[in-house]
Amino acid sequence: MNSPRRPNIVFVLTDDHASNAIGCYGSVVNMTPGIDAIAAAGIRFDRALVENALCTPSRAAFLTGTYSHTSAVTTLSTHLTNDHETFITALKAAGYRTAMFGKWHLGHGPDHDPVGFDHWEVLPDQGEYFDPEFYTPDGPVRREGYVTDIITERALAWMRAQGDEPYCVLVWHKAPHRPWLPHPRHAELYTDPIPLPPTFDYDGRGTPAHHATMRIADYLTGIDLKEDPPAELGYTARAVWKYQRYMQDYLRCVAAVDEGVQSLTDFLHATGQFDDTVTIYASDQGFYLGEHGWFDKRFMYEESLRMPLVLSYPAQVAAGGSTEALVSNVDIAQTLLDFAGAPAPEGMQGHSLVDLVTAPDPDPVRDAHYYRFYEHDDHMHHVWAHYGVRTDRYKLIYYYADGMGLPNTGDTSYPPEWELFDLEKDPFELTSVHLDPAYAGIRRGLTLKLWDLQHDLGDTPHPRQPVPEGRTR
Repeated sequence: MNSPRRPNIVFVLTDDHASNAIGCYGSVVNMTPGIDAIAAAGIRFDRALVENALCTPSRAAFLTGTYSHTSAVTTLSTHLTNDHETFITALKAAGYRTAMFGKWHLGHGPDHDPVGFDHWEVLPDQGEYFDPEFYTPDGPVRREGYVTDIITERALAWMRAQGDEPYCVLVWHKAPHRPWLPHPRHAELYTDPIPLPPTFDYDGRGTPAHHATMRIADYLTGIDLKEDPPAELGYTARAVWKYQRYMQDYLRCVAAVDEGVQSLTDFLHATGQFDDTVTIYASDQGFYLGEHGWFDKRFMYEESLRMPLVLSYPAQVAAGGSTEALVSNVDIAQTLLDFAGAPAPEGMQGHSLVDLVTAPDPDPVRDAHYYRFYEHDDHMHHVWAHYGVRTDRYKLIYYYADGMGLPNTGDTSYPPEWELFDLEKDPFELTSVHLDPAYAGIRRGLTLKLWDLQHDLGDTPHPRQPVPEGRTR
């Protein structure tokens, strides 16, 4: 199964696409034949996790192969300086043709524009769904049409113009990001009632979850919903009505993305390139689709921590596989460079996944995953800053709650808080067992693992975090 040439790379990335809104991940709410076909031709990652569930830091992690504390891209307002080495600059140095179309969201201007690309057209900030403006090396250009279609069409036009040199194209979508404006051609999709998730009305997590302002019933706006709920509905019925409106438009936006994926893979098949192309579909994080009554992401809970990730490369990767290995968005850069036979820049902190997807009996990638969310003062979602560690079975989260209290009250008196979940017994993370004496040994082991991972990765524990016994600050 050796490829006669270095592979092309087609990397499709979406914004806020939850795994459970993808057919091959078992979706009961929609169908995604384009994405599913990539998984069928290659491999599906069932435990692909992000190191920071927020658009800007996650995109930086994909590009640089480093954690947020290393890239210094920690929040939506901290942008990637273009002196960073990325897998794109490494591919360019190795002779690849490179292009980028779509959502950049890593800053604009001489210090932040994309580098290492032969061609790029990127949306300013979040971008617009209809008739969007794009920044280009020659200045801004406004294009008529629907943003998902335009991004796909521009990428295809560039791909058609390539010669014999291997190429890498990033097709990075805005969709399905809020405020979820679908194309009119999809207006009749998902008009039947969409099933509620089993935890839609559950309210049993700790203090940080109680104070987050992400509840569908209370915090979706008129811009999100596009119409007012019927006046006669009570609170619970109104919450369900809002969920239906939210999900209808969210899934309609996903439909356009999936059509774009099909267009890209159809081109690769028609031109005989598919077998020698690394084709990836991923999202920059997961998303809440009504679980625990929420929309959005940010928390280290599974729905936002897990990203969808499917990869095909028929020349080297067997079809129809799946893996439960703990993998991360910081692994993608080194994986693509490894497939391309290009050296990874020093300082990348991920792991190549090539052996995982090609070897008959691969070694584990990691035994624990490190996560950190910084944006505790975003004044919109009120999610406490936190970090934690996730293993195959357990998850430990530390909310250090810097200056965090009740929204809009000025109360900053809350102490730090821990959560510990046994994911085997409690897969929906409904009840923390941090104070359960039966988990004392597990708690100690995870506390040490968290501290050691921070040391190994070069991150600094928050001053409020107690030093575990046997360790020093």
